[in-house]
Amino acid sequence: MRQRSHAEFVAEQSHSNSATSAIAASWRRSMMKHGLDPGDARRPERLSGAALTLRRQAMGEFLQLAAPQLDLLYNLVGLSGCNVLLTDASGIVLDQRVADGDAVQFRDWGLWQGVDWSEPAQGTNGIGTCLTEARPLTIHRDEHFHTRNTGMTCIDAPIWGPDGRLIAALDVSSARADQTPQFNRLIAAQVAQTARSIEAGFFRASYRDARIVVAGEGVDAALLAVDRDDLAIGATRAARRALGLEREGAIRPRPAADLLGDRDDAQGFEKAERATVTRALVRAEGNVSTAAKALGVGRATLYRRMARLGLDRKPGNLSQG
Repeated sequence: MRQRSHAEFVAEQSHSNSATSAIAASWRRSMMKHGLDPGDARRPERLSGAALTLRRQAMGEFLQLAAPQLDLLYNLVGLSGCNVLLTDASGIVLDQRVADGDAVQFRDWGLWQGVDWSEPAQGTNGIGTCLTEARPLTIHRDEHFHTRNTGMTCIDAPIWGPDGRLIAALDVSSARADQTPQFNRLIAAQVAQTARSIEAGFFRASYRDARIVVAGEGVDAALLAVDRDDLAIGATRAARRALGLEREGAIRPRPAADLLGDRDDAQGFEKAERATVTRALVRAEGNVSTAAKALGVGRATLYRRMARLGLDRKPGNLSQG
C-alpha cells in the first residue's frame, strides 16, 4: 500500500470533523479559511528593501531595546545551529541572528528578514500560529502545514506591548533532524523568558517618567506604571489579567494602593495629605522648616497639620531648622 504523503495527510486531517488537536485545528484554518495548499512548493515572498525599512522604522525603539536580548539568546542557542528571529505583529521578520554557516539553509527556507510568516501566508508554523493563537508553542517538523517546511523546528513566544496588545513574536528555528523534545523544551523556556524580558524592558521605556511597581513574580511578572500622585497609569498584560484591568488600550487611572491591596485607616484627602507631608519630612531629613518651604506653607502651619495628622508624636526625630 502506498504511504500517504505529508500533504495528503494534512488535507485529510483538515477536512476531518473528528480532528480535535490544536495542530489539526491550525491545519484546518490554513486550508479551509486561508485557502492554502500543503503541497505548494513555492518559496515565500520577501518584502522589498524599502518596505522592510519602513516596517523597521515603525518599530525602531522596540527593535533597539530588543537587540541586546536577541544577542543573549543567540549566544545560548546559536552554536547548535539555531536561527533567532523577531517579527512584528503581522508576522514579518524584522530582525534575526544566525551563523554564517547556517545562513544559506535558512535563507533558502525563507526564515529571513522581510519574509511574511503569518499563518494566512504560510499555514501552520511557529511564528504565524503563535501570533494567531497568542500563546507560546513549538511546531516540530511535520507539524508544519506546508511540506516544504517539515525540515525545521520552530519554537515561539508572543510579546505584548504596553497597551496590552500583541506586538511581536520571538522565534528560534532549527534545521537539526536530531533535535530532541527535551532540548526543544529547554529552548522554549529560554525563548519565553527572553520574550518577557523584552516585554518588560519596552514597558519600562514606555513609562520613563513613572515609578514601576512589580506586582507579581516569575517570567510573567505583572508590572504597574505609577505616576507622582500614586495613580496606576499603565500595566503589562500580566498585570491587566491579574488585577482585572482593561484588557487592551489605556487603563483608567486608579490608586496603586487600591490595586495592590495596600490600604490603611486614613481615607480620602486625609490619607493623601498625610502621605504628602510624610514624604516632605523624609526628604528634608526631619527638618520642619525645609519641609514647610518645599510644601509652600509656613512652619507654624506645617506644625498644625502634623499635629492633626498625628505626625508630631516623635518630636525627637524632628528639627526646627
